[in-house]
Amino acid sequence: MTTVTTTVTTSATETADRPRTAVVTGASSGIGAATARALAAAGYHVVCAARRVERIEALAAEIGGTAVPCDVTSPESVSGLAARVGDRLDLLVNNAGGAFGSAPVAEADADEWRRMYEVNVIGLMQVTRALLPALLASGAGAIVNVGSTAGRVAYEGGAGYTAAKHGTQVVTETLRLELFDQPVRVMEIAPGMVRTDEFSLVRFGGDESKAEAVYAGVAEPLVAEDVADAIAWMATRPAHVNIDELVIRPRAQAAQHKVHRV
Repeated sequence: MTTVTTTVTTSATETADRPRTAVVTGASSGIGAATARALAAAGYHVVCAARRVERIEALAAEIGGTAVPCDVTSPESVSGLAARVGDRLDLLVNNAGGAFGSAPVAEADADEWRRMYEVNVIGLMQVTRALLPALLASGAGAIVNVGSTAGRVAYEGGAGYTAAKHGTQVVTETLRLELFDQPVRVMEIAPGMVRTDEFSLVRFGGDESKAEAVYAGVAEPLVAEDVADAIAWMATRPAHVNIDELVIRPRAQAAQHKVHRV
């Protein structure tokens, strides 16, 4: 496990009587759970949002946060999240996402592609749209979208996921243009190879051998805490500093197709 530390800069919105509040979607595991912990350590009250209620309740109890069940693909569920958040929000981390399947385009499963677009693009849009008024009301809000290096480089067997993550990137860029004169920062973090408990396992339908093969021979892939540390750093820069995009990879991964394995 990698030990990380975060240098925190107090934002203009932090006051003695109103602690900063963050929402993290997909907080039930992996990068989302690690980010919730990192933000809590940085002084945020964290709203942990995800579908798996028992997991987010345990996480919220651990970090002194609030658990809100939420399926980002459901407009009704997202509306419920917005109602729980209230009128002011300092930070939104759109982390909910996922990859499903690895078939070539000629053999692609249309339902898997729809699921990926729904969660990585439509879900991100719905949560952002619902919480944007509260972010603007804070006077110095911030949005961090969790993209991927897959949103920058295509690779065989990844067309559905790369298309969805390219969507994440473009939505982020468009939102920044649309909100250029508003008091909110719009940022994206694009991780490369990150070893978490579930990402590859879900992608390969529970096939452990295929999931393990992704990381075979890679001595030190990134872990969720590495990405969470970077997100906390982005979020805690001064309110006038926008980290447009941060690409983060393990040292062993020089590019999408070039990974040092031993």
